[in-house]
Amino acid sequence: MEKTRVTVTALDPITVAGLANCLSTRSGVSVVSQPRPDEVDVVVAAFDRLTQAAVARLRALAAELAKPIVLVINEIKEVELLTAVECRVVALVPRTAVTDDRLVKAIEDAAAVGSEVPPNLLGQLLEHAELLHRDVLAPNGMGASSLSAREIDVLRLMADGLDTNEIARSLRYSERTVKNIIYAITNRLSLRNRSHAVAYAMRAGVI
Repeated sequence: MEKTRVTVTALDPITVAGLANCLSTRSGVSVVSQPRPDEVDVVVAAFDRLTQAAVARLRALAAELAKPIVLVINEIKEVELLTAVECRVVALVPRTAVTDDRLVKAIEDAAAVGSEVPPNLLGQLLEHAELLHRDVLAPNGMGASSLSAREIDVLRLMADGLDTNEIARSLRYSERTVKNIIYAITNRLSLRNRSHAVAYAMRAGVI
């Protein structure tokens, strides 16, 4: 049986070494370091989040190797999925899947795709993102858009028209805590104001 040739990338060498070591023990997978385009079938990229540095790395690999990418990640926003598609990402798997069969299955599926882009790739990645939420974010008290339970509570009360003082009284928080929560939401998700935050949460289906 011919092995799927895989190259591994990340922003730190420890992650690269760990992933390469895990994959090298799996049958059907061969890890290639510093490959040429004709020496690799699939790229496995591991990042905490899809930061600017991560996107730059993905774009460079997509241009250099033109191979499908399996993205190992624990958090990704819906608005980032189109960027992932543009970078030739064809599958999302959580970091917890590194040591089980899900990563190898994703690699095999990506190898079958080859250089052809699936017609419903964005829809597939949306489904993968939902699985990330179910397997990773939800057990840790996070909502579908990386919103914590208390952030969602604040957003719900904002949507009901309550001001900062009323929200603080309702949740038994200090006003400063409520302001900090709102700031954290708008800053992390690059939202313009409170109304934008409420609209975002409604679109994400968390309130």
